[in-house]
Amino acid sequence: MTLSPARVPVTAGVRRLTAALYGYAFLDDFVLLYPVYTLLFSDTGLSVWQISSLFVLWSITGVVLELPSGAWADAVSRRLLLWLGPLLTAAGFTLWVLTPSYWAFALGFVLWGARGALGSGALEALVYEGLERLGEADRYARIMGRARAAGHVAIMAAMALAGPVFAWGGYPAVGAASVLACLASAATATRFPEDRAVPKADAEAWSTTLRQGLTAVRSDRSLRGALLLVPAVGAVWGALDEYTPLLVRDTGVAETTVPYLLLLIWAGATAGGVLAGPWERMGTAGLAAVLVVAALAMAVGAAARTPGGLVLLALAFGGFQLATVLADVRLQQRIDDARRATLTSVAGLGNDLATVAAYGGYAAIETSAAHSTAFALFAVPYLVTAMLLVLKWPLRTRRSFP
Repeated sequence: MTLSPARVPVTAGVRRLTAALYGYAFLDDFVLLYPVYTLLFSDTGLSVWQISSLFVLWSITGVVLELPSGAWADAVSRRLLLWLGPLLTAAGFTLWVLTPSYWAFALGFVLWGARGALGSGALEALVYEGLERLGEADRYARIMGRARAAGHVAIMAAMALAGPVFAWGGYPAVGAASVLACLASAATATRFPEDRAVPKADAEAWSTTLRQGLTAVRSDRSLRGALLLVPAVGAVWGALDEYTPLLVRDTGVAETTVPYLLLLIWAGATAGGVLAGPWERMGTAGLAAVLVVAALAMAVGAAARTPGGLVLLALAFGGFQLATVLADVRLQQRIDDARRATLTSVAGLGNDLATVAAYGGYAAIETSAAHSTAFALFAVPYLVTAMLLVLKWPLRTRRSFP
């Protein structure tokens, strides 16, 4: 069978886009500082309160910049924001290693938070529109799922390499490796294809784009449902991830075993990203079932307080990652191109706010209960979300979801 000549440039275009995306996703998370930056703060002399204040500053930066950056991505080049962001993170990591102090760490987190805001919305919009122009929008779930999986593989690789590199060269070595990864990520972002005509600033200023996007949300009930689904699915497990080392340690394993069990959990999340493509058409009832199974697996696995129970936690995180990608797919299919990054950032803002609330809720629960109890209780929001889906929460998109 002869391949149609008209199909060749489409295939080449998809390959160019996915090659840049997978490389960008991997390098963006291949940061050897991830497993040890809390230790750096502690070794510098920071108290627990000071370290917690840094995390709050990080979250607040993302919340404040989320919407403006999304509107900016619709008003200017999205590729520009994607290569600028990693440079900000590189500057922050450099400050941490060269001048370790509370204020250097604080400025680094502001830069890191700004980087996250610049990429939120811009990446999804660039990929979806690129696929749509090539007539391959139906591959978005599969491709973004694999991109999430590439990021998880990078995190696992960074966790595995951080120990040996740290033993060899200490914080300067892991810091230098992290900065190089950020620079490589920025270089990879310049390879993203972007054929979109950038609107003129006077005709499509970012403030106008933002206002139009929020108006669309207020007037479209179905779009509001799709926006709300993103934080409903992604925020809780994204916050709980920060506490998984404490949960693992409470199972009674040795400190040296904790990283390996964390790799098991991340492997589950990676599998969930890979499954997003094949399971894209499962429908609303199927998505609700995934959330129920994942929530129950998390509750039972955490309550077991044994290493074996972490297998169920890995299954749960895989289900939550799958649902997170599918929620993003549904949102992208409801948005028009002119406001795609803006509205994706609206969903990102909701996710950031819900994550901060989850941090506060976890702290309140943990003051009087074990980590296992906190994880089990946080299964409840997912059961509520599944119930709302079954009750036909308005999440239908331009493509029919049963």
